[in-house]
Amino acid sequence: MLTEDERLMELAIAEAEKAEAIDEVPIGAVIVREGAVIAQSYNKRETIQKPTAHAELMAIEQASRKLGTWRLSGCTLYVTLEPCPMCAGAIVLSRIDRLVYGAPDPKAGCAGTLMNLVQEDRFNHRAEVTAGVLGDRCSLMLTDFFRRLRENKKKNK
Repeated sequence: MLTEDERLMELAIAEAEKAEAIDEVPIGAVIVREGAVIAQSYNKRETIQKPTAHAELMAIEQASRKLGTWRLSGCTLYVTLEPCPMCAGAIVLSRIDRLVYGAPDPKAGCAGTLMNLVQEDRFNHRAEVTAGVLGDRCSLMLTDFFRRLRENKKKNK
């Protein structure tokens, strides 16, 4: 039986699968408030050629539009990969209460791996963090994606 966090991470994984289907890095995000999904998105940087088109930012923008406010207090963000500095900053600035992520990011993770921007005491808002929810599955998606990408590059040389 899945926990509530695992069930909601499954939804983020489904978003990541949408990204992978269009050759985007498979990262998905879901925002929940009072038990209801209010936003969901996936990486679209390559598709729309926009450096800020990360799954988290797109979900945050969608949630803000739906709620009619930039303050996302009472919301939880589920994302398959630990947020980068840009996304961690957006989590803090949008006042999201809780962050749940799957895989750690050793190259850019800013929710505890390289640094912890979402819980920095000097900011006026901090998010609770739950790390590693379905982490092995999230990590495997990314590992498989980048392995296929490298294999395809070798074939095309």
